[in-house]
Amino acid sequence: MEYRIAFDTTAFVEVSIEELVYNLFVSIALVVLVIFVFLQDWRTTLIPFITIPTTLIGTFAFVKLFGFSLNILTLFGLTLSTGLVVDDAIIVVEDVSRKIQDGMSPRQAAIECMRELASAIVATSLVLIAVFVPVAFFPGTTGAIYRQFALTIAFAILVSSTLGLTLTPGLCALICGRGRKQADCWADFSIALIAAWTGQENAMPDRWADWCAFGRSSLACSSFRWA
Repeated sequence: MEYRIAFDTTAFVEVSIEELVYNLFVSIALVVLVIFVFLQDWRTTLIPFITIPTTLIGTFAFVKLFGFSLNILTLFGLTLSTGLVVDDAIIVVEDVSRKIQDGMSPRQAAIECMRELASAIVATSLVLIAVFVPVAFFPGTTGAIYRQFALTIAFAILVSSTLGLTLTPGLCALICGRGRKQADCWADFSIALIAAWTGQENAMPDRWADWCAFGRSSLACSSFRWA
């Protein structure tokens, strides 16, 4: 006696999970890239780069604790939560960087930042959790389908807020405040690039304006030579 599988759905599930894992890594890379472009300092970019995988690992612990499986819904929830979990780290890093620029030491800046932002981090996290948790209590088939999706995002937000109150300030006190010359160089480069693109060369920093003038003169000379 022989049997044949008429319709195999596991192939579709495997491909879907592979695509979700790929999108998860792409989303993490894009988040880190955007943070690096706007913060313009690779040292401060390390802090969200560390907190994002740590948050996802902590979320997997809750997923295992509640008996969820690693399926399309949980992976989709992790992919969507990638952009949510980085908010706490961004606001803490930005506030600590601003206080360091005002003359505070990194340790004192981290302490003052927590005095100002701790309640805000807790409040925003509770609001986001309050949005997703009720979805898990939907009755019938709808609740069974979206329960793992909603609770996965809620767990990720909970872990993110905990790290935003504990790990992120400690990393800011250790990492921030160093390499400011490199950050200023990146800032001048960004301003020069935007000014050159928009034609507002008067807004360029002096050294980048000199380099642009030198580049135009060199290009004109080479063009005249090869003409």
